[in-house]
Amino acid sequence: MKKAKKWYDYLWIWSILYFSLGFFNILFAWLGLIDFILPLIFAIAGGNKNFCNSFCGRGQLFNLLGSSLKLSRNNTTPRVLTSKYFRYGFLIFFLTMFGNMLFQTYLVASSASNLRQIVKLFWTFKIPWEWAYNPAFLADGLQWIAQFSYGLYSLMLTSTLIGLIVMALYKPRSWCTFCPMGCMTQGICKVKYRKAAVFVTKSHTNKDFSV
Repeated sequence: MKKAKKWYDYLWIWSILYFSLGFFNILFAWLGLIDFILPLIFAIAGGNKNFCNSFCGRGQLFNLLGSSLKLSRNNTTPRVLTSKYFRYGFLIFFLTMFGNMLFQTYLVASSASNLRQIVKLFWTFKIPWEWAYNPAFLADGLQWIAQFSYGLYSLMLTSTLIGLIVMALYKPRSWCTFCPMGCMTQGICKVKYRKAAVFVTKSHTNKDFSV
């Protein structure tokens, strides 16, 4: 008997919708911040990875393509991709690229640089993306909003393409083993559980002394 699907089982549609909207209007790229903020909220407030397990549209998309549509070879994910050194190394690289994106946005905001209407794939290949933005949308002093959009869309598209590649070569959700957001939320959860364990230990110790 198949398990009844819930509303959040269809969040893979969100991933397709996000890239479709950004293709026609780059300003929709700001919606990508939802995928940055929500996992952190789940981890900080709830001390869990429920976002990754149930609400991540990208992970669902990989699972749909890899498992349901059989586009994955379903090979075992290489140890190097699941190792602590690779996961944290990729996280540092990812945060560095995110920081560079913010710096480029700052340069446009401070008028030290002009708006660059390009999307960067794999942080290297520049693809002109002028059709997705009309300069008349924003006043001159607000061009940084568009610059941030190009940067975030590039980041989201590149990471999704990496996820699709490892999905095809290995297990459908191989990307999840080294996803930067997953790595950060896991670290937050570990810290919270460690603090909770210390608190419980201290509570028991204090009770023992008070008897």
